[in-house]
Amino acid sequence: MMQLSDAFLALGEEGFSQLVRRISMGKLRTYQLYDGLKTRAHLPKLNTENLRRSAPRLWTRLGGRDEELAKELAQAVLVSHLEMIQAILDFLGIPNQNGFFEKNLDASPYLTEGWQQRVYEKFCGFYPEPALLLYINHLAWELAKSPEVFAPPADRALPDTGGTLGRVAELE
Repeated sequence: MMQLSDAFLALGEEGFSQLVRRISMGKLRTYQLYDGLKTRAHLPKLNTENLRRSAPRLWTRLGGRDEELAKELAQAVLVSHLEMIQAILDFLGIPNQNGFFEKNLDASPYLTEGWQQRVYEKFCGFYPEPALLLYINHLAWELAKSPEVFAPPADRALPDTGGTLGRVAELE
């Protein structure tokens, strides 16, 4: 069974570093994730600079399969990309409230064969690829209980464009 740390490790260290650089301290505070990440990351003070500098150490811990750290980091990354999450859930038809869905949701009617590839093809280039791949794999881990990490075919992977909210309208 896929572990959440596997989803991070599949991104490579550079992809992981890109995710860490995009974590929003404001969103962490808003969603009350700040203290949990600070504790799990073993940081005396959590700020953008300290988190960025700790990325190599966090990467090593993920390589050691620290699943609790992986869960904290995934939450931090994903709340920092809620617009992307809501767009993906809407695309898949998964009922949600601003990117959040019910805890015991039966996703089988929504996560039909090939859903990961369809999501990747639809949103790659509109959102940062590491965030997109992490969310696809997080959704597969959380709802579909997928046995393996999704990775796009090598010829389909696009360079990270950084994504912009202004381009979301192009998706519709």
